[in-house]
Amino acid sequence: MKPARPRILTINGGSSSIKFALFDADHSIRPILKGEISRIGPAAAFELRGRCRADTISLPVTAPDHTAAIGVLLDWLTERCEHNALTAIGHRVVHGGQKYSQPERITAEMIEVLRGLSAFDPEHMPEEISLIEAFRLRFPDLPQVACFDTAFHHDLPSVARILPIPRRYVAQGVRRYGFHGLSYAFLIGELARLDGANAALGRVILAHLGNGASLAAVRCGKSIDTSMSFTPAAGVPMSTRSGDLDPGLASYLACTEQMSAQQFDRMVNFESGLLGVSETSSDMHELLKLEGKDVRAGDAIALFCYQVKKWIGGFAAALGGLDTLVFAGGIGENAPAIRTRICAGLDFLGIELNQTANTQNALLISPDDARVKVRIIHTDEEREIAKSVARILNLVSIQETKQ
Repeated sequence: MKPARPRILTINGGSSSIKFALFDADHSIRPILKGEISRIGPAAAFELRGRCRADTISLPVTAPDHTAAIGVLLDWLTERCEHNALTAIGHRVVHGGQKYSQPERITAEMIEVLRGLSAFDPEHMPEEISLIEAFRLRFPDLPQVACFDTAFHHDLPSVARILPIPRRYVAQGVRRYGFHGLSYAFLIGELARLDGANAALGRVILAHLGNGASLAAVRCGKSIDTSMSFTPAAGVPMSTRSGDLDPGLASYLACTEQMSAQQFDRMVNFESGLLGVSETSSDMHELLKLEGKDVRAGDAIALFCYQVKKWIGGFAAALGGLDTLVFAGGIGENAPAIRTRICAGLDFLGIELNQTANTQNALLISPDDARVKVRIIHTDEEREIAKSVARILNLVSIQETKQ
């Protein structure tokens, strides 16, 4: 029997954090609170906030590793959640491989499949599996749902999916997967809500620009290409990830510095991108403050904007034109100067900015008569997870609306 007010807990496990959110799912998907165990390690902190960020509390916790952090979160939930207060748990799972193309209820069989996918993303997958198993032990009767970050791109056209390496690796699942799928699914839904179904079915480029950054080309609501590839390190430069590199660099560094595969992987994921080029910071806000007196900061910003601009141009070609450009993510939503630099010179595609609206981070930042609508949409992966859980478990009978 369903509780009168079903509640969904969403879990988003990262390499150094565990984000969580609680939603009411009676007649809509309504957020109650969000929280995070951040900086897992010696400086771990537990942050909790209500719908208004003014309600934020932050406390130091003992969480030297993910196992301890999971224990902190489970203890907090057990102490503060009444019996039967939770109805279901939704997990962001980075990789669904070739098998999973949509959210699914988690089973023992799925967990074994996910273990087999851990080699595709050893940084995230083992921790995400640990989270699933820990919740199953503490709340054995609660249904859990996996929402895959690769699912949005699962059906990429063959020409965008195949890697130009020996075809025998296809059988091992080596292909272009793409990521940020939960964000992209949410953004397409929001675009339909704001501008109507026809806009979401048009020629759309979604730019999720944050610590992790990627772009997706979307037509008829489906991904036809994306900048990330077999791993999230591909595509545009990011806060600490390199983006696309000449593969010969790995051999060169192995010869000149005896760099191992593990060291190379660490370099391209944690020591490159904005941090590597600037040598000072991985934070775009900090780099913008530094660029006037530090050429390295200016180089990092210029490289980021140039590469994003190139992907927009390439995706416009793949789409056969462009109707809507959407900026999302921490940089995409909050950095007017970066949006200006990315869009500069793209007027031949019909991309123009209303600088007053852009400076104000308005929802619509293009002129009313522009050929291409340029929007800022706040992305919400947790809400997308909660919507998927509610749909799969039939928890919401009335169409979900924006709160």
